[in-house]
Amino acid sequence: MPSGASIFTVRSNGFTLLETLVALAVVGIAMAAAMRSTHFAVDTVAELKARTAAGWVAQNVSSELRATRLFPEAGATSGRATQGLQDFLWRQEVSVTPNYSFRRVEIKVFLPERPEHAIARQVSYVARQQN
Repeated sequence: MPSGASIFTVRSNGFTLLETLVALAVVGIAMAAAMRSTHFAVDTVAELKARTAAGWVAQNVSSELRATRLFPEAGATSGRATQGLQDFLWRQEVSVTPNYSFRRVEIKVFLPERPEHAIARQVSYVARQQN
């Protein structure tokens, strides 16, 4: 045995099993975080699409009310609409204002699977037509 040599030899090429397992754990955690982030982004896009279409439904109901040029009575009405291949429920609530020539109209739009949570809301005022 040469002088200064020990029984243990050190290999400097390659990784040990422990180093490989630590590297795999780090990569696994990073991949899980990336998947969670991607899933969150996809959910956000789907919700934004539904909210945009619901806003259009509210605008359509409001525009239809203005197009008929009728002065609505106080009360509530509801209906169904399809926008962007998605079904919605809407509820229109008409209330009186201090000025008898105007009505406040609030339109709320819901997803059929969550009818207790409005995803779009629009408030407008309708004036009595003078002849």
